[in-house]
Amino acid sequence: MKRTALLLAVSVLSLSVSGSVVGAQGGGWTTVLDGSSLKGWNIVGDADWEVVDNVVQATKGTGFLVTPAQYGDFQITADFWVTDDANSGVFIRCSDPKTINAMNAYEVNIFDKRPDQAYRTGAIVDVAKPLTIVNTGGKWNTIDITARGPRMTVLINGQKMVDVQDNKHGRGPIALQYGAGTVKFKNVRLKTL
Repeated sequence: MKRTALLLAVSVLSLSVSGSVVGAQGGGWTTVLDGSSLKGWNIVGDADWEVVDNVVQATKGTGFLVTPAQYGDFQITADFWVTDDANSGVFIRCSDPKTINAMNAYEVNIFDKRPDQAYRTGAIVDVAKPLTIVNTGGKWNTIDITARGPRMTVLINGQKMVDVQDNKHGRGPIALQYGAGTVKFKNVRLKTL
């Protein structure tokens, strides 16, 4: 009887563990950057992207990690860590993957000390100011961006930063930016909608 109870408990535990793994990768989610390599990303610019302690980081230069694929309607989440002086962001729907800027893509900013605070961390530069102030320097944070048609939402650490409609850019690659300070990314996951 004890053996049967033990086998039943192990089976239930196995089912629970496998269910949580499926939930983490199920539902259409794909891990596109796990912190173990730069595989699957194009490097644009001279930022010194490298893998260190299971994260992808840059500390000098300027540039981007760019997806080779284009995306229109999607949700992307990423864990990031930046120093207080960092200038980074996630560019979405880039129309020119070789020359990425806020004019030919949506720039979701990670820049706590941006000189013009109107488009600081959480903003979509020149499109939507953040609804609240969140400082991200010196700790791990999670960014969650959803783009569906003209509507875009941005959350940082579960807090809504932007909910806006704009139709300038409909489709394109996604780019992770390095501009200044120390910038680290891991657990970058993507789901097409």
